[in-house]
Amino acid sequence: MKNINRILITGNMGYVGPGVVRHLRQQFPQAELIGYDMGYFAHCLTGVTRLPESRLDRQVFGDVRHLPTELLQGVDAIVHLAAISNDPMGQTYEDVTLEINHQAGIGLARRAKEAGVGAFVFASSCSMYGAGGEGAKTETSDLNPLTAYARSKVASEKDLAPLADDTFTVTCLRFATACGWSDRVRLDLVVNDFVAGAVAGGEINILSDGTPWRPLIHVQDMARAIEWAIGREASNGGNFLAVNAGSDQWNYQVKELAEAVAAAIPGTRVSLNAAAPPDKRSYRVDFSLFRQLAPNHQPQRTLADTITELRDGLLDMGFRDASFRSSQLMRLRVLTALRDSDQLNEDLEWNATSGATAKLQSEAVLETPAASVA
Repeated sequence: MKNINRILITGNMGYVGPGVVRHLRQQFPQAELIGYDMGYFAHCLTGVTRLPESRLDRQVFGDVRHLPTELLQGVDAIVHLAAISNDPMGQTYEDVTLEINHQAGIGLARRAKEAGVGAFVFASSCSMYGAGGEGAKTETSDLNPLTAYARSKVASEKDLAPLADDTFTVTCLRFATACGWSDRVRLDLVVNDFVAGAVAGGEINILSDGTPWRPLIHVQDMARAIEWAIGREASNGGNFLAVNAGSDQWNYQVKELAEAVAAAIPGTRVSLNAAAPPDKRSYRVDFSLFRQLAPNHQPQRTLADTITELRDGLLDMGFRDASFRSSQLMRLRVLTALRDSDQLNEDLEWNATSGATAKLQSEAVLETPAASVA
């Protein structure tokens, strides 16, 4: 097992990050945990009684395109979550998505290697399989990215591979579609969307004909996979590894997910959009390699538990917003609001008029007491 004393987590203030921070604090209690985030979604807290970042030793606010090299000194592992993180945002900000998700990420990896960082964990995506056809996709299947987000993941994996060597282990976790409760829950994900619709209005509106396949993974199980990747030895998968991260049991058609939510929340109506153009983003995924390499870090959550957790979390918040797709629980809406108020420019950099330039942001540090493991 690798000796891990300092971990840098980029993009920790989004949907996945709070659970990753909590899990790594539990699994590496003596390690120094450092968060680095632009802060776009820092205010999008949901049902929390404690600021998630209080579990870190340091929270640094900054743009991953300008991450200071000195922050890499003494770091043993980087968990790279920072990204423009879904298809609607990628479509709206295509050039910026490729700049942040691909170019900035590869630049970070190169500088990390030069600084002596030993492990680089990249949050990749099964979305790179795109129109997947009938068979379950393995790591050697053809890639067919259909969106800017998916293309950014393909390009990043391609450029990360030659950086890996005996001193720099790279693990690309091709995550299934995320779901589940978070300290910064988002509702622009299929299961989360369906539960929100059921809770708020007793109705699930499927925007497609319901036939596309989606593999899923709970955010807590994503954190378990990341923990494994941090400590992974090169003898277990190689210096460079791209692996599907999820569970064979979590391959579902969209209409099956809607039916499961409706069964868990009585009185829910399900409507299909039979006239919708075909959603080409349909793929089933084979997770057998992940099961072989990480037998002690397999997904533990079930779909039924996840639906119940989301329902209870939303009810505890008093959530009843039938127009939630226009709310700040949708990530594109948050960016749009920040742009409309002139706090972000067209390149998604903080405007000087908002009180923080990109340079100032990278120098802003919140020191946090990391003594608690809760």
